Order: sequence, then structure tokens, then C-alpha cells
Amino acid sequence: MPCGEDWLSHPLGIVQGFFAQNGVNPDWEKKVIEYFKEKLKENNAPKWVPSLNEVPLHYLKPNSFVKFRCMVQDMFDPEFYMGVYETVNRNTKARVLHFGKYRDVAECGPQQEVDLNSPRTTTLERQTFYCVPVPGESMWVKEAYVNANQARVSPSTSYTPSRHKRSYEDDEDMDLQPNKQKDQHMTARQAGNVGGLQWSGEPKRLETEASSGQQLSSLNFSSPFDLNFPLPGEKGPACLVKVYEDWDCFKVNDVLELYGILSVDPVLSILNNDERDASSLLDPMECTDTAEEQRVHSPPASLVPRIHVVLAQKLQHINPLLPACLNKEESKTCKFVSGFMSELSPVRAELLGFLTHALLGDSLAAEYLILHLISTVYTRRDVLPLGKFTVNLSGCPRNSTFTEHLYRIIQHLVPASFRLQMTIENMNHLKFIPHKDYAANRLVSGLLQLPSNTSLVIDETLLEQGQLDTPGVHNVTALSNLITWQKVDYDFSYHQMEFPCNINVFITSEGRSLLPADCQIHLQPQLMPPNMEEYMNSLLSAVLPSVLNKFRIYLTLLRFLDYSISDEITKAVEDDFVEMRKNDPQSITADDLHQLLIVARFLSLSAGQTTLSRERWLRAKQLESLRRARLQQQKCVNGNEL
Repeated sequence: MPCGEDWLSHPLGIVQGFFAQNGVNPDWEKKVIEYFKEKLKENNAPKWVPSLNEVPLHYLKPNSFVKFRCMVQDMFDPEFYMGVYETVNRNTKARVLHFGKYRDVAECGPQQEVDLNSPRTTTLERQTFYCVPVPGESMWVKEAYVNANQARVSPSTSYTPSRHKRSYEDDEDMDLQPNKQKDQHMTARQAGNVGGLQWSGEPKRLETEASSGQQLSSLNFSSPFDLNFPLPGEKGPACLVKVYEDWDCFKVNDVLELYGILSVDPVLSILNNDERDASSLLDPMECTDTAEEQRVHSPPASLVPRIHVVLAQKLQHINPLLPACLNKEESKTCKFVSGFMSELSPVRAELLGFLTHALLGDSLAAEYLILHLISTVYTRRDVLPLGKFTVNLSGCPRNSTFTEHLYRIIQHLVPASFRLQMTIENMNHLKFIPHKDYAANRLVSGLLQLPSNTSLVIDETLLEQGQLDTPGVHNVTALSNLITWQKVDYDFSYHQMEFPCNINVFITSEGRSLLPADCQIHLQPQLMPPNMEEYMNSLLSAVLPSVLNKFRIYLTLLRFLDYSISDEITKAVEDDFVEMRKNDPQSITADDLHQLLIVARFLSLSAGQTTLSRERWLRAKQLESLRRARLQQQKCVNGNEL
């Protein structure tokens, strides 16, 4: 096994070692994957791998081993590449076999050229994903990952996100940096594109001056190239991810953790096929792509780097305080879960007190907010998603910053969230539903392209009188479908494509929400602070960071607990339902029973109980009775239904 190479700085050297030992025998590919798997199992090894989420791109060395936490925003068509190719020395006629896996550019020495007619050349297929940072990821999550990462990086002298040489910068619109930087040098390249793998005549790479302290976020994102983030104001790099194995396991909106080889070669930055000299860099067979498609599929490597995936895993969650995979029977994971479950009761009590203060002293609303925050779609029966628990908190003070600050509290508790301000202007102008752009052959994202377990807080208190136009009506319909069916119908022009989702929707409103909700709880403030911002800030600052972290673990962990109802309790619930119907047939319907069972489920889980007990069933009935009585009381006060 090649051990001399630095697997973080020169992973391609490791790959070359295995390829040289095994030649065209495909076993070398499995050995490469096993090698990196074993390396990452070493003590704290993943923390030493630089992350594109935390490290600015110009600090990362080209062809180094990196990781990326991301969501699959789009899937491009599979592409062909030269898995194995042969070069010939023009003078000595010596032949050398090379691998093309994990590479975009096949490099040759000064006297070498690729033999395109070699019988030893093999063409293989890989899948390309367009990946973006996890939409709505909370600041505490980002900070925890940054603090955990121990990668040592410094500004790279071999690459920085700046403008390329003349052949790539004719278009003035592509001036992505506020300050132009001079290229130190760029070797003359003879280049071509064969089967998705570009090759160049000289092995030297573009070298530019690294501007010290320059951050990726300083890029002018108003450039013509749209990074296609689902949510406004998002930062971080988008990446073109090349997957070689098991790509059928992944789908759009999956959250992945990727380990792979960073590729930022400037030859990848061709934007339009009418640029000067671009035609010499393109395979004639690929010139059938439209200019718009090529612009989108071949963005500047300085803006959208490429990652050649060695290892990939789908993430259950993005909470850095928990083990990545909670279903594994590993002793470390089991020990963590059992240890936390043993102290669950005081954590729940503290969280209830914290949320009661956040909800201005309303402990009943705080109970329902806890149930909402741990709710998740656990299965689907036909088209019906079971486990969704959309809560409408009505009675929120109008013309107050209460809803804004309540969202800040939620942001501090959940790993990913977004607050949708439901104004007429937003509903009419924002793009909610992703749609297919056939000219560019890509999926254009919308606000509702969110990963599982995202908390979506819809603020209706900002809604004024006005007219919804056609896009506004479509957006309201999309929100209603999301809440009712936990699905979003993406627009493919000629048809709709259904994408199931698992998004926690919490609605704040003055009266009853215009949108459907599983549960309406009317806020009854016990206090109204004169300065809401000061009150909420003092509430947050009063909580110890260690306690806040326990709240975060609690809310994530309980989503993954199994739950069941014994035959005995099932019989007791059925008898109870019959008894309630007997006393007053109008008092409870089958839908009410379903609601009661959902409340009982999450009430049990919130106490760390994975089976329904008689005690929790009675407590669920009590909570529902109090909630309904409060709504009835408010209805009588206002003379209309809330």
C-alpha cells in the first residue's frame, strides 16, 4: 500500500500508487476507496480534512482532499470520461498508461500527447450533481463545525478566485472580483476535450497572486452567473460534484457529506462557446449544447469548484452535537443516546420554562411548541403523511417585533430554519416552486426547495389588505399543499413532478391562519414587555451555552426515536373514543381522534417514552381540552371563529 504520500495534500498520488500496482485491473478503484475509508476512521481524522463550508476557496490547494456538507440542488445528465488513457512520447515513442478517475484535466508532459486511438483507452460514466450549502443552516451549526475543524490551511499560491487569462475573460460581465489581480503566469496549453475529460499540453497550472484575507463571500454575487441558492441571502460555494459509485442512492434535496478531491483547473471556466479560442477547447460532439446550457454547466471554477467524490454519505441530520448516524448500533452512539436519555426529564422541564418565557408566560403554547419542534413525518399511508404537526400560533400581537424575536429563539434551537414574511408583495413576487429551465437544462430553485427537518416559520402578522396576482395564488396553493400533503409539485412546464418533503411548518398570525394547520393554539400572554428586543435578548443571554446545547440535542434526538402502541393501550384508546362519542357524538370525530393520537405520540416521545402509556394518553386529552376551551373562549369574545 502506498504510504509515503500525504493523503490530505496529494490524494491523487495515493490513487496513482494503487493504479500503478494494479494497472487496468478494476480492483485498484475499490482499494482506493477502502484506503480513504480506513484513513477517516483514524482518531479525529475527519476534523483534519479542510471543509469547503468553513475554509475560503483560495486557502485550499488544488487537487487536495476536502469535504463538503451540502444539499443536492440539481442533477445534471451523466457524463462520459476517459477512465484509462495512454500517452505517447513524441521523441522516444514510449507509452504510459494513466487513470482519468477523479480528474477533469488529463495532463501530459512537454513531449507527450494523448493517443486517442489507443486500444487500451476505456470510456466510463460518472454522474454530476449541483450541490449548494444546506439552505437555512443556523449560525450555531456553522460555528460548531468551524470550531471542531482542525485543518491547517493557509492562502494558496497556486489558486485564488480571480479572473483568468484573456481567453476566458473577454466578457466584461465576468469581472467577479472588485479588484483585478494580475496573473503571474500561465503556461501555453494545447487543449482538447475527449469524452468529458479535458487534457492540456503542459502540467503547470495557472498561478495568481493570493490577496491576503480575501474571503469567498467578497465575490460579487450580482454577477450574471446565478448560484441557484433556494433561499435569499445564502453564502458559501456551490459545487459541481462528480460521483463515480452508487449515485442512484442519492436524490434531489438529499443532504450529503462528501469527501473528495478538489478540482479548480481554469480550463473548466469556459462560459460561452463564442468566447475567443473557446472553440478549440470543445469537443465538436458537445457543441450541440446551447450557449446558456454551457454557461450553467461549465461555470468558472473560481466560483463553482468541482469535487470528485471518493466517499459520500447521506446525512440523517446536520446537528454537530450528535453522532452523524443515530441508527447505527455502534457502542459510541448507543452510549451517547442512553446517557442523554437518562437526563431527559430535567432538560424537558428547562426547555418548557425557556419557551414559556419566550411565549410571554404561556405554558400551554410552550407545550405545543415542543411537540411541534420534535414532530416528523414517520411514514406515509397512501398519500397521507403521518406525523406532520403544523401549529398555528394565533393571537400574536400585531405591529410588534414579537414574531421576529420568537423566530430568533427557534433559530437558536434548530439546525436549519427560514422565516417567510407573508406580505402581499412577497407572495406575488417570490419564487416558491422550483422549475425546470429547458434552455439551460437545469432546475431553477425556489423557496420551498428545502431539505428534510427544516423549520419553516410563516409570519402572517405582516399581511395587509391587497390583491394576490396569479403567481401569488400559486404560491399560497404551494404552501397549502406543503402543509397538508408534505409535498411540493415542481414545475417542469409540460407537467408537474411531485417531490415529497418533511418540513416543520409553524405559522404565527393575529387571527386564525389563512393556511391549513393541524393544530391552532391561541396565545395568552401573561406579560407584555415594553421593550421586546431587550426582553428576548436577556432571555437568550440568561441561558448557559451548555444548557442551550442540551436543548438542541433534545429536539434533534427525539425525532429519531422509535414509537409503538401496545395492544392493551390500543384497546383502551378505542374504548375511550367510544365512551366519548356516547356522551356527545358531536364532541369528537375520527379526525379529532387522529389529532389526539399525534399529540399523545409526541408527548410520549418528549418525555423519552417510546410507547404510549395510560398517563400520557390522559395528559394528551387534558392538553387538547385546554386548547379547545381557549379557542372557544376567544370565539365567544370576538363573536367569530378564530
